[in-house]
Formats: sequence, structure tokens, C-alpha cells
Amino acid sequence: MPIYTAPVKDMQFVLHDVLNVTASSIPGYDELEADFTSAIFEEAGKLTSELLAPLNTVGDKEGCRLENGVVYTPTGFKDAFAKVKEGGWPGLDMPEQYGGQNMPYIIGTAVGEMFSAANQAFTMYQGLTHGAASAILAHGSDAQKDMFLPNMVSCEWTGTMNLTEPHCGTDLGMMRTKASPQADGSFKITGQKIFISSGEHDMADNIIHLVLAKIEGGPEGIKGVSLFIVPKFIVKEDGSLGERNGVSVGSIEDKMGIHGNSTCVMNYDGATGYLLGEEHKGMRAMFTMMNEARLGVGVQGLSQAAAAYENALAYAKDRLQGRAVTGTENPNGPADPLIVHPDIRRSLMDQKSFVEGARAFVLWGASLIDAAHRSGDKDADGLVSLMTPVIKGFLTDVGYDMTVKAQQVYGGHGYIEEWGMSQFTRDARIAMIYEGANGVQALDLVGRKLAQDGGKHVMAFFDLIKTFIKESAGQDAEFDATYLDPLKAASKDLQSAGMYFMQNGMKNPNNALAGSTDFMHMFGHVCLGYMWAKMGLAAKKALADGTSDAEFYETKLATGRYYMARQLPATALHLTRIQSGADTVMALDAANF
Repeated sequence: MPIYTAPVKDMQFVLHDVLNVTASSIPGYDELEADFTSAIFEEAGKLTSELLAPLNTVGDKEGCRLENGVVYTPTGFKDAFAKVKEGGWPGLDMPEQYGGQNMPYIIGTAVGEMFSAANQAFTMYQGLTHGAASAILAHGSDAQKDMFLPNMVSCEWTGTMNLTEPHCGTDLGMMRTKASPQADGSFKITGQKIFISSGEHDMADNIIHLVLAKIEGGPEGIKGVSLFIVPKFIVKEDGSLGERNGVSVGSIEDKMGIHGNSTCVMNYDGATGYLLGEEHKGMRAMFTMMNEARLGVGVQGLSQAAAAYENALAYAKDRLQGRAVTGTENPNGPADPLIVHPDIRRSLMDQKSFVEGARAFVLWGASLIDAAHRSGDKDADGLVSLMTPVIKGFLTDVGYDMTVKAQQVYGGHGYIEEWGMSQFTRDARIAMIYEGANGVQALDLVGRKLAQDGGKHVMAFFDLIKTFIKESAGQDAEFDATYLDPLKAASKDLQSAGMYFMQNGMKNPNNALAGSTDFMHMFGHVCLGYMWAKMGLAAKKALADGTSDAEFYETKLATGRYYMARQLPATALHLTRIQSGADTVMALDAANF
């Protein structure tokens, strides 16, 4: 059975050495002393490694079952969910007014990685609830907040998001689910939704569905979409639960992975719903949840890669195969461990450098969200909006690739279910698809986010990198050559790609769209390169200050040098592809494929 150990030390390094959170002006960050965050992470680590990780295989093998309209979760899930609720983990970064602990989002993000790495399918029940609660918090009336949020923050009630229908996924303007106005101000919701994660289960007293639907007589297309709160059980004025609403489960989807999460077909048959936000402004309200979910899915890509890497590393140190070409390293055994071989080292370094760089990236992104929400920093809000498709798309694309690399370390055993490695790959695969498939993320980045606010935010990003390089240069020739020069080259590649889009995209939009995925990956590499340069500086400072753990910081520097030398140069390949334009991509008629 796979193991999981929370990366507490690495998270502490990012928060305190790299981001220096206690020196930040963001409200609440001054309270994030190292002892305080360590205590939170240690407790979360214990819960995830001892309780949730052992249930990951159980959930994968058992899955969920539907009996007489009720979905039963895998053995142990219900008891584990009760312990998670008891510890207050679902409301870690939610407002105290509704029962949360009001910690910064960055703490919720770090803990979220642990939960997802230990058991992604299980964690989705509380993760989707958090997103639904955030949407109600942002767009609900005071009465709606008071009625739903206390129980959702505690996860006594869970939440979902209902977008997709059998005939439409990304193109939500085609949806057919209808909302009929009622005399009391409520609506009757009728239609079918598919792929609804956590749509029905046995771990909560009520499930609060957020459902996109079109009000009868409203505008056509996406402009006619509204968002509704549709509870499984009607909530009475005194907060108690009333009659069962007109919402039911049609079936559970038979999926490639995340078997422990109940992905449902949901039928709405005149179900009572309450408008959330304004009429015909449903997408604006839903995107509060979608953007949070996309960041959370990016963390899933990181987390599955992290868990898979931990197990692959342990296997590579233990499994004896062949002899090192430079001489025997295990003379008392019949063979040397796998980790002596350069190609295994390459694979493990690919994984390690991605995981640690991605971890820093998502925590930096979380700090921007805190700056936007807690300080009203509009520049931070614009920057994280620009990077949301990068966090979601790049981290899940590459995170999936890293689970495959981890599986490959095992050789044939990686393909055998007994070892559990295939689950990381199967579970990671969905992250590239849901909350907006990665191709759509790339289109959003190139088609919308680059030009947002007149290109202000992408220019701010380039200035950020340029300023960092300028301020960091000249202290150490070796650091300049191995860290800053590769970052400068990669940033120039990214700027050249943006310039190509500006010069050629207007004449032929396909020239931009054909290169969108390459651009998203370029952007991701530059972000991780920036993170590694920041981590490299922090490691150098710790060593210069005389740390008692020199090995940790020297390892960090070596890992960073590997990323800058072996991964970051991929931006040149992506630029070449982008500059080849759309002609070769669009050359064939559809009939000739």
C-alpha cells in the first residue's frame, strides 16, 4: 500500500524563508509565526497520513454504490469525515461569523495539498463545499448566508456545483435546465446535470446544490444563465430540515479514477431553488466558485505528483536492480538499488524539481489571493487572475506526467494494482479535464487574460521578473549563471511569444489559438523558474547565516539548478512551435484526418 508523509518542512521553508509571511502587510500574516504554522501542518500531516491515506486505496477499490436513491461512500469514509469535521478543518480559512477559523487562504492551500495528496476523492467532498460556500458568501443575501453558511462551513451540510448537461459541457449557453418563477420568489428547477462530483452521499445531513439554469423568458445563450441554490432537503425558517426537494440521483458515473467520490447524474424535477445573485448573472456568481475550484484543481495536480514521487523515491532506494556503471555501490547485496542509475535519477529529479517548484508556485498564488481579498489589492487580484489558467492547466498537465514517471520507476510492478501506483495516475487524469479542460484554460489565457485591462497584468508579471533579476544579480557569479541567466532567457521567450500573438493574432486568430497550450506551458515554466530562483536565494541566505540544517538548503540549491538546466529551456521549444503559426495545424480538411 502506498505511503504518505506531509511535506511540513518544505512548506515551512516556502512560507518563512521564501515568502517571509510574517513580514507581509497582508492582514493576518503577522500571526503566522513559524511555531504556529508548524503546529497546524504537523496536526494536518498526522491526520492525513494516519487516517486519510490508508482510506485512499479502500475508496479506489470499493467505490461508491447507489441503492434505493441513496449513495453509500466507501468503508471508513463516513467516520473519517466526522473526524475531519470535528477538527474544524473544512472551515480553516472561512469567516468566524459563520463558524470558520478565519485563517489566511495560504494556510488553507497548504493544508489542502496534504488532504488531496493523501486522498483526493475524499477531499473533494469538503473541497466542493468550500467552493459553494464561497460563492454564497460572495453573492448571497444576508438571509441566504445565515441560512446556509454555518452548516456548510462546518460540513454538516455539503455543497456541489452543477454546470454540465448531457449535450453541453464548456458551451454552457446551450444548457436546457429551466427555472420557473414562483409567487413566493422561489423558482422551480427542471433539468438534468451530469458529472456532478459529491452529488449525493451518506456523510452529511443535507446537500446544497448550486445549479445553473435559464429563467423562462430570459435572454438566449450564456447571457440568460442564472445561478440557484437548490437544497436536497428544504431548510425551514428556524434552520431545521423539512421535506425532500425534487432532486434525485439518476446514476453514479463509472470513472477511470477518483472512485471514492460519488460523481452523479442529477435529476431536477420541479425542485425548489433560490436565486443566488442577480437574474441572468449566473456565470459571474459561478465563476467565484469556478476560479477557486481551478486553483484547487491545480493543487490536485501537484498533490498527486507529490504522493507518487514519495513512493517512487522509496521504491528506488529499496529495489535492487543491476550494478552502477561506475562501480558497485552495494557490495553486500546481489545488486545495487535503482537510485544509482542515471536515468532513474533523471526521472526522480524531474519529479522532485516539479513538485517543490509547484508547491512554491501555488503558495505564492494563494498569497496573492490573500492580498486581493484581505487588503483589497487590485494588482494582486489581476495577477492571480492571469495566472489561474496557468496554475490549473500547467500543474495538472505536468502533474499527471509526473505520476506516470513515478509509476515507471516501479517497472512492471507499477502496472500491477497491488502496488497502488496506478491510482495516482488515474486520479490525476481527471484534473486535466474538470473545472474547464486544459485546452480551454489555454484559450482563456491567450484569448482573454493576456489582454485583460489592456495587458496591464501580463506586463506587470514581466516587470516583476525583470526587477527580481536586476535586484538579485551580481552577488554571486555562479548563482547568476545557473539561476538568473536561464530565468532571463525563458522570460524573453515568453515575451517573444506574446509579441508574436500581438503581431499575428489579429490577422489570423488561429495563429494565437494554435499556440495557446504551448504558451500556457511556457508561462508555467517561467513561473516555476521564478519560484526556483527565489528559493535558491533563500537557501543561499540560510547557508550564509549559518543554518544548522545545511544539507536541506544545499539540496534545495542542487534541485533548483537541475530545474533551470533541464526543464526551463523547454520555453525555447514552445516558442519555436508558437512561431510556426497555425498553417500546419489547420492544413488538413476535417475529412482528411
